[in-house]
Amino acid sequence: MKKSIAILLCAASLISCNKENTVKASNGLKTACVDSEKLMKDYTEAKDLTAKFKAKSEVEGKKLDEAQAAFDSDVDYFKKNAKSNGQEWAQQKGGELQQRQQQIQYYAQQVDAKLRQEQGAEMDTLVKSIKAFISDYGKKNGYDYIYVSGDGGALLYGKEQYDITKDIVKLLNEKYEANGKKPAAAETKTAAKK
Repeated sequence: MKKSIAILLCAASLISCNKENTVKASNGLKTACVDSEKLMKDYTEAKDLTAKFKAKSEVEGKKLDEAQAAFDSDVDYFKKNAKSNGQEWAQQKGGELQQRQQQIQYYAQQVDAKLRQEQGAEMDTLVKSIKAFISDYGKKNGYDYIYVSGDGGALLYGKEQYDITKDIVKLLNEKYEANGKKPAAAETKTAAKK
């Protein structure tokens, strides 16, 4: 997931941004860089999104654990009573248990796929909004280029003076908080209590 985020942020590498201590390159272009890993680690909305899906995964995991525990209990009962109840009963119950096990496995796969799809879609939306924010910020502040560093980034090295990650994270967090967003972890816990 980190690599896809970094790749998507790579597109932002040709966007402009502002920083007071940024130095113009010898060719007169104003450039900067953003560390995609730091940005996603420190940006509150990204952290909230991660927490939201971690909480959803835990809720679904508990449901799966309960279903598995009930299944295991039935398997134990089956093992203890198979001989005393006869072959016909054992075959019937064995088939039912096998079918239930397949249903539990199918449910686990479906939940995993659904959560991955939802998280991927929300992460893509988040990355697009970050790219748009950086683009607008760069245009307003006269940058010629912003390069992306981090896993999969287009920048292997950049002087510290060109790194505007902290500035971008600060502004993104301010914008997120100004929109009245409450942490996703709190929303998920509230929903789980209902």
